Amino acid sequence: MNWNLPIASSSVAETEMIGAKIAEVMLADRSLPPFVALYGDLGVGKTAFVRGFVSVIAPSSIVRSPTFALVREYPAFPRSVFHFDFYRIESEEDLISIGFDDYLARGGICLCEWSENIKDFLPEHRLEITIAKDDLSLPDHRIITVLQRGKKA
Repeated sequence: MNWNLPIASSSVAETEMIGAKIAEVMLADRSLPPFVALYGDLGVGKTAFVRGFVSVIAPSSIVRSPTFALVREYPAFPRSVFHFDFYRIESEEDLISIGFDDYLARGGICLCEWSENIKDFLPEHRLEITIAKDDLSLPDHRIITVLQRGKKA
């Protein structure tokens, strides 16, 4: 299945529900990539999306932005969730210092905010989710676009 969908959200709660629905689909369809590259301006709702996503896979977890920690882990069975914030990542050395390759090798689901900062290191097979403001007069309205890239090896 290849995705290229725009989804409208009219509230933070709806953005969380969309994140939860995508998590449900990913759990049911193991052919989907375990790497989600998140794109969107500051404050657009990337962490709200992650909060909804994590609520399905690790329901007892409290999601916090990993801005200062760079990565937060939400343990779950059968797959943990690793939530990255690459806003302050500037080089391959920065990725190495946080153990990025080690997280990828652990087989969990990676949700990565500010993925544009590591574009040369993104896995070929991934979901790209872009969250954008839909209407400036309606502050909570968003368009969430889901795109599948590459094919699973």
